Amino acid sequence: MWVGGLLLMVVAGLAVVAAVVARRAEPYLRARIVEGLHERFHARVELDSFHMSVRNGLDGHWGVWAEGKGLRIWPPAQVAGVAVPGAKEAGTDADKPLIRLEEFRFHAPLIYERGKPFHVSVVELKGLNVDLPPRSHFEHGAASSEPPKAGGISGGLLRFGVDSLDCNNARLVLETSKPGKLPLEIAIAHFKLTNIGRSAAIHPKGQDLSLATPAMGFEAELTNPRPTGAIHTTGSFGPWDGSDLGASPIAGDYQFDRADLSDFKGIAGILTSKGHYEGTLRDLVVDGETDVPDFRLEPFDNPLPLHTKFHAKVDGTNGDTWLEPVDATLGHSHFTAQGQIVRVMAAGPGGAGQKQSVGHDIALKVNVDRARIEDFLRLASHGGTPLLTGSVTLKTTLHIPPGPAPVHERLRLNGSFVLDEAQFSNAKIQGSIEQLSLRGQGRPKEMKTTDPASIHSKMEGDFQMGGGVIKLPTLTYTVPGATIQLKGTYGVQGGTLDFIGNAKMQASVSEMVGGWKGLLLTPLDRYLKKDGAGTEIPIHIRGTRDQPQFGIDFNRMKGRSAETPGEKQ
Repeated sequence: MWVGGLLLMVVAGLAVVAAVVARRAEPYLRARIVEGLHERFHARVELDSFHMSVRNGLDGHWGVWAEGKGLRIWPPAQVAGVAVPGAKEAGTDADKPLIRLEEFRFHAPLIYERGKPFHVSVVELKGLNVDLPPRSHFEHGAASSEPPKAGGISGGLLRFGVDSLDCNNARLVLETSKPGKLPLEIAIAHFKLTNIGRSAAIHPKGQDLSLATPAMGFEAELTNPRPTGAIHTTGSFGPWDGSDLGASPIAGDYQFDRADLSDFKGIAGILTSKGHYEGTLRDLVVDGETDVPDFRLEPFDNPLPLHTKFHAKVDGTNGDTWLEPVDATLGHSHFTAQGQIVRVMAAGPGGAGQKQSVGHDIALKVNVDRARIEDFLRLASHGGTPLLTGSVTLKTTLHIPPGPAPVHERLRLNGSFVLDEAQFSNAKIQGSIEQLSLRGQGRPKEMKTTDPASIHSKMEGDFQMGGGVIKLPTLTYTVPGATIQLKGTYGVQGGTLDFIGNAKMQASVSEMVGGWKGLLLTPLDRYLKKDGAGTEIPIHIRGTRDQPQFGIDFNRMKGRSAETPGEKQ
């Protein structure tokens, strides 16, 4: 009983001593934490509260249990209170901390060996918010300042070793100094940092005895803002560049799952992507591939599989992307694209100073080297059957400015194309092409026995697209026996046709009609011949894609027939 009572008194005494030591050590450790963070980030640091206790854990070992609340770390440019040019224009808060943390906690075994650090396996974080200012914010301030005072506390060398940081529900905001651009906000469900660095040795007088900080390993689960989707990424980050976070090295791999492309008005589909990235946060090189099995344009809703492989440069501080290049397959069509996708904010009705909506400005050079025209037409058609089939090659510039209108209305194209072995899916149109070809060859009697599908045609020309309308200033359409030269417009949304031009036939008008009617038209042959063609007739094409109307422009024909042969036409 005496021994038991004595042991009880010893345990009680140790508990009291531990409580007293913990209470007296709290301000000392709080100062050391603030001092250490100041030296790591070269920034002003504030910590509202810090509490610690010494107790026996579930594993039967005594240890230090610590918890802090209200941690704030300011950007290096604000250490000396230096005003940052352009901060107000960029929409940033001049007194906004770089890092805000609601609370943190850690546990360290109560084991001390001279010359070795206290070992902390995991520091748990809750409510982490990181607001990263633009690069100019780091360039115009002091790189460092005098460290916070330790409140008169003195002591010997104190060393801590931390293995990893574990955080849930964090938020990252990437500010920008570029006019008219909003910050990029990223929600991070979970992330973990490992290999945080060699043990930091911090002297109470402020002398930094730490070694060079190595790269940290990381693993993160985050939600991409646009298009909305989950990203899992692993890699390494650092060494940390306290003067400019954007210059810090980073490398890793990513998996992007179920990204909803309908976040961008006018397109839809579910995207998955994987790849590798390396470089600095501001200058990343990314190689990867994407798959969208149901890519489609709204409101047409005709999905096609889209697969791409890409090499790109990315500014991770604002999301700007330069494609160099993209190798893509849409349905059965292959093409490459090279250019930039830059995140901007559209001006509101009140002018550039009024912020209305966020979008992407896309400027690309596209080269379609082997493709099927029906793949592209199917995307922009309400029905399942495209107007044309055939092989196509195309070169064009593509520009999609930001804005609230659907993609097909904002899309701007300027290029040229060649469509070969073309056939119209509309039986009426293809039948007219058959008649045109056989009559142009002077074989009208074969129209009833020839399969319209056996007639192939070729189309080539220049084009511009804007506001949902395709303009074709030069369009040449060729079938055996005839060449048609047209110019006009085609409405993508309603399929409206408005073309005029000339049809040149190998045969004369009498040979085109044939029979006794052809004999009656023989006197007209001399008036309709021109430049080696047996017949040239002014024509027009109007109506819609589904119900086109072909006709002869008799007014232009009358003007020509009134001219005497040999006159300049």
